Amino acid sequence: MIIKASAALRNDYASISNIAKETNEPIYITKNGEGDLVLMSIDAFEKYEQVLRLRAKILQAEQERIDGARTIDVSEARSQLRERINGI
Repeated sequence: MIIKASAALRNDYASISNIAKETNEPIYITKNGEGDLVLMSIDAFEKYEQVLRLRAKILQAEQERIDGARTIDVSEARSQLRERINGI
């Protein structure tokens, strides 16, 4: 976990920006010793958003399965994919 004071963000933005880009980890910014913000690179943020969207889709699919939606096995899914590819 990377923790920096807000003064470091004000006084040495370039260094903190480089840390965020190099580590792809969030940087926790404190103000008066208390947690205040989380800073991360755009690449790390976009990757995080992708993971959240994927998790939401998985949860939706699982809920649909629990609610009784029709499911297919792997061989049927492959067959449907081949049909779609051949139709392009």
